[in-house]
Amino acid sequence: MSVAASIQARTSSSSYDINRTLSQSEIGALIGLTTQAPSAFNMQNWKFVAVHSPEAKARLLPLAYGQTKVVEAAVTFIVCGTLDQHLTMPAALAPTRDAGIIDQATYDGWVGAVNDMYAANPVMQRDEAVRSASLAAMTLMLAAQEQGLVSCPMIGFDPAGVAAAFELAATDVPVMLVTVGYTGPSNWPKKPRKPVADVLAFV
Repeated sequence: MSVAASIQARTSSSSYDINRTLSQSEIGALIGLTTQAPSAFNMQNWKFVAVHSPEAKARLLPLAYGQTKVVEAAVTFIVCGTLDQHLTMPAALAPTRDAGIIDQATYDGWVGAVNDMYAANPVMQRDEAVRSASLAAMTLMLAAQEQGLVSCPMIGFDPAGVAAAFELAATDVPVMLVTVGYTGPSNWPKKPRKPVADVLAFV
């Protein structure tokens, strides 16, 4: 399926085939594609928790306000953006330098810029965490669609409760849940979008 076809076909699915599962290797492959998403300075400031086992799904269900798709889907991802980008940036960027894509001066410049921009700015840290997690979540859903799976992004959950129940670090910001699995019997067709003319301005 082409990228264009995946975009056109993708819709938010609430009904999943409870008899079809995904293996840990299949889940890992999905996240491997997900991490190809862009992030500022290639910080890759994201983290994913795959809620896969029946026990973990049962733990998540009340924190998702009883939305049964988190139990019925093959996996629900807790998609997090991470804070303290200025502390993780040197290690995140080192492989790019070591591969010769950037030189040491560029590496030092980017590390310094990230420190200047984020170290003393918790609002910007959180904004960047949400941006990075959101870009990754969309990439995840398109990767799932291309593989014949369906998905749904979810904002209806208790972030503090999820962080506690799944032992997230203080620097992990749970931005959204994304359910992924095989389609069930009662999904709606794709809902119409606004006309391009209503949302596009040329300047």
